[in-house]
Amino acid sequence: MKRSVIQSALIAAALLLVTSPALAAEHKAGPIAEAKVMGSAKTTEHGAKAKAGKTVAKIKFVDINSAGKAELKTLPGVDDAVAAKIIAGRPYLSKAYLVTRKIISLATYQQITSRIIAKQNKASAAKLQRLIKEREGRS
Repeated sequence: MKRSVIQSALIAAALLLVTSPALAAEHKAGPIAEAKVMGSAKTTEHGAKAKAGKTVAKIKFVDINSAGKAELKTLPGVDDAVAAKIIAGRPYLSKAYLVTRKIISLATYQQITSRIIAKQNKASAAKLQRLIKEREGRS
């Protein structure tokens, strides 16, 4: 009992020590933010234009279950032969199947993993179910 109380007290003290600098930093940022708000209209207009000018670049994902050869070739490390292998091995339950089925190397997969997805449509889901049943029948 004493041990758990002591451990709880130590954890609470550690949390206070860790969060204190973060709270102090937030508290110090307050007057600076207020000073910026009190600035001239020109400053606020410039800030608004700068924020409007910044656009978040959206990543266009490549669906390995439906992308054409040309779209697959836009990925780094994917050439005609690899794109043909990807198309031939469809459908994929997940993008990791590209490595587990030895379609692409692990190095190539690590380069493109943030740019690919494996969407499931009705046709590919039906084909996958049929393949699963066939494999279960063989075992």
